[in-house]
Amino acid sequence: MAARQQRQRRVFKPRLDPFTEYNAVGLITRYRFDRQGIEHIGTLIDDFVSPATSRNDDFGIHQSTVSRIVQRVSTALTRPHIIQRYIKFPTDAQTIQRHQTDFHAIANFPGVLGAIDGTHVRILRPTVNEEEFVNRKNFHSVNVQLVVDAHSHILDIVAKWPGSTHDARILRESGISQLFQTPGIIPVKCHLLGDSGYPCKNWILTPFLNPATRQERRYNGSHKVTRCIVERTIGQWKRRFHVLHSEIRLCPERACKIIMACAVLHNLAKLFNTPIIDEDGESDDDSDEGSEEDDADNNNCVPDNLDGRAYRNHITMNHF
Repeated sequence: MAARQQRQRRVFKPRLDPFTEYNAVGLITRYRFDRQGIEHIGTLIDDFVSPATSRNDDFGIHQSTVSRIVQRVSTALTRPHIIQRYIKFPTDAQTIQRHQTDFHAIANFPGVLGAIDGTHVRILRPTVNEEEFVNRKNFHSVNVQLVVDAHSHILDIVAKWPGSTHDARILRESGISQLFQTPGIIPVKCHLLGDSGYPCKNWILTPFLNPATRQERRYNGSHKVTRCIVERTIGQWKRRFHVLHSEIRLCPERACKIIMACAVLHNLAKLFNTPIIDEDGESDDDSDEGSEEDDADNNNCVPDNLDGRAYRNHITMNHF
């Protein structure tokens, strides 16, 4: 009884305010956003995330608490109204025209609304349907499909398919496919650019595998230069959020939510012109770094659609 009465009182460490503890570079290095971005994100999720304590720093927090916070924040950022606000594909005439103009300025490729590619995000070995998540490079992953604009904003993302799923199937069953194939939503002569891992259609153009004419070679050159924006975007995205470049040690469902949250945060970073700052304080937001495993998966070419080949030939003959 006496021992209980003599228990020491709990001593709390002084709470640190990150906004005073770090300068702008320090905030971005540690939190990936400056003060303006952090405060904006706070307003987005404040109605959903209620802190368990009044602490406003991340120093000395137990790992289990961090995990709960990450889960709450990722859930808040992936609510439908947040995703629809920050990740949206253009459907109105004015925005479509702006996207086409921006892409045309890169290498004179006409009619482009977005560049599409897939990337693998490594995950912890799942306990259910484990073999489905083993990709062609023999590690467990989620195969993520992204469509980006000419300024590296993510316009559409699908993050739910196991790593063994081919890019062509993800495209076939995605909302972006339905969007292009539903009459009256996307005007004619609008298309995406994809690599040979996708089928050539009248709304997604791929390169010629064996260009035989001067015009086909010009087409391929312009296609390559224009489409590489999606590879750069994936490189920036994974460098900004290192968990995408390493391994998400969560079950597939939670991992997919983290991936979607990182996509929202990427677009917010673009909105606030937040640079990518390495641990040494160097800014490198224009990195050309892509993802090595992406190209490997897309070496599996899929058959072209007859209408797609005709449309590609039309574009080639009239513009290159």
